[in-house]
Amino acid sequence: MGGQHQQLTERHCVPCRGSIPPLTPEEYAPLLAQVPGWQVEDGRRLVRSFKFKNFRQAMAFANEVAELAEAEGHHPDLYVRWGEVRVYFWTHKIGGLHENDFIMAAKVDRIYDRLRAGPAS
Repeated sequence: MGGQHQQLTERHCVPCRGSIPPLTPEEYAPLLAQVPGWQVEDGRRLVRSFKFKNFRQAMAFANEVAELAEAEGHHPDLYVRWGEVRVYFWTHKIGGLHENDFIMAAKVDRIYDRLRAGPAS
């Protein structure tokens, strides 16, 4: 995969054509190592649960993830409840994982870290 030395957060999703196969465990292992806290579920979905102090914070995070998804053209499934947002990424066109999923996971982590840090003083 070209440009893997560039941090995932600095990259952008590229349109995925349905004719390519999903990543194999050997192919996604180095990408998964770059997004600690994320897990591969059923060999085809990337998932992470994010914890918050209340529902308002969880919704603020979910809304920022939605804005990121619109900007990148790659949309997750979101499960929102009091104090938690679970985020799922996979590439529907190929029925599994693509590099885009890991790019988005890294960017979602960056949103979470920023929100947890709170406003700059």
